[in-house]
Amino acid sequence: MKVELKLNGRRAELEVEASTPLLDALRSLYLWSVKRGCETGDCGVCAVLVDGQPRTSCIMPAVQAGGRSITTLESIGRRGDLHALQEAFLDRGAIQCGFCTPAMLLVAKALLERSPRATEDEVRRALAGVLCRCTGYVKPVEAVLEAARRLGG
Repeated sequence: MKVELKLNGRRAELEVEASTPLLDALRSLYLWSVKRGCETGDCGVCAVLVDGQPRTSCIMPAVQAGGRSITTLESIGRRGDLHALQEAFLDRGAIQCGFCTPAMLLVAKALLERSPRATEDEVRRALAGVLCRCTGYVKPVEAVLEAARRLGG
């Protein structure tokens, strides 16, 4: 099946089977920030933004992305021109193994876009949907709050 969508700000067309998860379709395009974790939608490391909202791509059929806007970490910041969230994660030491980091950054981006002055509790609730086995969430929460300050929230 052909699926037309907006991928990282650009028009894209995917050729997928009806059962192909969005995760597999994105990784076939070399979008490596989208991680394969539990494949049941529980760990959140495969999160992408669908029309600005976090969604687990491992359980979302790629055909459901038709006509939608999909955002992966590849479109947020560039080497030498990082997004405030990326800078804050680096500055606060919020990255350890890095496996969950892309999903955390996307979830945090969605949160700060809808709630620029997010509270610590709101940040904790947002990040809770992305399983992290390294940081214990303290540093990522601090990083998101720092990014909110940097972004003027």
